[in-house]
Amino acid sequence: MSHSHSHGHAHDHGVTNYGRAFALGVALNVLYVLVEAGYGLYAGSLALLSDAGHNLSDVFGLLLAWGGHALAQKPPTSRRTYGYRGTTILAAFLNALLLLVAIGAISWEAIGRFGDPAPTAGLPIIIVASIGVVINTATALLFVSGRKSDLNLQGAYLHMAADAAVSVGVVIAGIAIYFTQLAWIDPAVSLLIAGAIFASTWGLLRESINLTTQAVPAAIDPNTVTDYLANVAGVTEVHDLHIWAMSTTEVALTVHLVKPELADEDELLCEIQTALHDHFGIEHATIQIERGHGPMCDHASPERV
Repeated sequence: MSHSHSHGHAHDHGVTNYGRAFALGVALNVLYVLVEAGYGLYAGSLALLSDAGHNLSDVFGLLLAWGGHALAQKPPTSRRTYGYRGTTILAAFLNALLLLVAIGAISWEAIGRFGDPAPTAGLPIIIVASIGVVINTATALLFVSGRKSDLNLQGAYLHMAADAAVSVGVVIAGIAIYFTQLAWIDPAVSLLIAGAIFASTWGLLRESINLTTQAVPAAIDPNTVTDYLANVAGVTEVHDLHIWAMSTTEVALTVHLVKPELADEDELLCEIQTALHDHFGIEHATIQIERGHGPMCDHASPERV
């Protein structure tokens, strides 16, 4: 039998360090939260205060994502053979939960304000929210290059991009309040903010749950992988195929291939590993080749494909 582990061919995004981007994003958003909360209290604006609370949750979200990203850079040990790569999945999941808590708090307060509306000043809302558009857009741009290849970075990007859109909505609400003096506009915009946050959070929550439960990452079609392996020269059967995420950037695979005629398989294994990496984004492949002449081990519980 031939048994091969592939741990090479790392994607560039797997080693890119976004530590400076996280530091800058956290600093900008902490400053903005202080300004927005202060003006929200001054203007009596729930829209500003709710958006400040959401931005504060984003600060914690950025810190979570930063922590996961930093831990993923730590080298493996004899006890943690994959290092701390999995913390990026945990960070993405906790970020989604944090956003759901923010959605509940904003919605609860907004509904209460409909029954007891408070007067708000439109001009401070317009000014502060306009600052938010600039800061949130700038922070989102820090993560735009990594959002497609890293769920953890995608979470940070989605938070800030959604915040930029929400801030635009708050500006519009401020203008409407300034000209109409209608107090109900403020809680109504708060509910729209909550809806926008939920829309941007749902995909993050769903995929992070999938990855924590070791489901096949959404970007990979397991049937296509099976078809490729089944059509490798000399392979007659594929079984015990497992594909899961080690982190938000790295995917692992284990598989048994039945190949009755064995030879020097090093070149074939290298070819398979390269194809799995280049075509499917699978970083770590463990491939066991069997002749298939004898009975399978009872403890292996093979899953035949």
